[in-house]
Amino acid sequence: MNEICANAEQLLNSIFESSGFDVRATASETDLGCLLSIEGADCGLVLNQGGELLDALQQILNQAYGRNLPKGQRIICDADNYRAARESELRAMADHAARQVRNTSTAFVFGPMEANERRVIHLSLADEQDLITESIGEGNGRRLRVSLKPSAAQ
Repeated sequence: MNEICANAEQLLNSIFESSGFDVRATASETDLGCLLSIEGADCGLVLNQGGELLDALQQILNQAYGRNLPKGQRIICDADNYRAARESELRAMADHAARQVRNTSTAFVFGPMEANERRVIHLSLADEQDLITESIGEGNGRRLRVSLKPSAAQ
């Protein structure tokens, strides 16, 4: 395991210890970068409010260490396989949006989403020749729109 992953693991575990959370992070390297798997009795606290704390911890670690990772890699925090389950849910939402756009020829606009969630949908629909995905809006209100390509709309 590289030094960046080890340092991120150490920082995250010190945050958990000082806050009194009964959880422990374990780092491993993946193709995407450094995965910090969080396990323990207080995982529910980390995942509360749609994983806001999980996202915040991931943001802190990426700010502290992410810029030292190879290009395209990042630090990913996950607890109880939340990220994998959410990614699967987002792919299903992308499929639903694609079907609806094709059936109605009307654009489908998702509610506000974090950049990493919009990215999953963009990538999920990237190979669809008749569809365009684009992020619209600003800041926390940023959304994703799926629509037919102009040549496919006729």
